[in-house]
Amino acid sequence: MNIPLSLFFLLCVGVGAARRTPLYDAFADGAKEGLQTAKRILPPLIAMLCAIRAFSASGLTDALSAFLAPALQGARIPKETLPLMLLRPLSGSASLAMLKEILHTYGPDSRIGLVASVMMGSSETVFYTCCVYLGAAGVRRSRHTIPCALLAWLAGSIAAGLLTPGW
Repeated sequence: MNIPLSLFFLLCVGVGAARRTPLYDAFADGAKEGLQTAKRILPPLIAMLCAIRAFSASGLTDALSAFLAPALQGARIPKETLPLMLLRPLSGSASLAMLKEILHTYGPDSRIGLVASVMMGSSETVFYTCCVYLGAAGVRRSRHTIPCALLAWLAGSIAAGLLTPGW
């Protein structure tokens, strides 16, 4: 349901007046907290983006894809989707661009396009999510967070190959 912006604004003012909350002060406090959070998570995000660029530019994606193709053939994962599988935990935008290229090359109704689409939908950008949420205030770090998230990514990627019909 779409609520027009003016109606949303009136609702916020009404709730703020009923609670006797100084709206500007609440807004300023929220903005200050948001800037502090951004300051805290910016260094890990910059490091991660540099690592993604180096990973892609170095040709490591292609080398890993060629190395893993025979092992993942048993899981029915097409070799054309392996670069997507490898980039997905690192970057959502890079994997989305790769999905677009796969769909343009092989078509959305091909088995390769279907497996790539299921991979995108069944996995998460693990390292980005961990940088953001583990860098946020009040989130307790666990030594199991990243390994469990990577296991979920691997399970989703393998399920994409095994459960997608065809081939």
